[in-house]
Amino acid sequence: MRDFSRDRAVVLGEHIIDTGATVRAAAKVFKISKSTVHKDVTERLYYINRELHRQVDEVLQKNKSERHIRGGLATRRKYKGE
Repeated sequence: MRDFSRDRAVVLGEHIIDTGATVRAAAKVFKISKSTVHKDVTERLYYINRELHRQVDEVLQKNKSERHIRGGLATRRKYKGE
């Protein structure tokens, strides 16, 4: 694994933990694809820093469990004209 991939995975992981960001939000901030963010924080980070990976996984699981609520709110805003 290249050094920039390692560094990027750690920076992404720390950002997700600090802000509680979703994969999509982190991708937007760092201007990279969602696929890259997901691969970095779920696969690469495991081999780089397991404790950081565990913390990121907790945030991602929380985001996943709340996903349906955010979707419903987005639909509500769409049809209210906000």
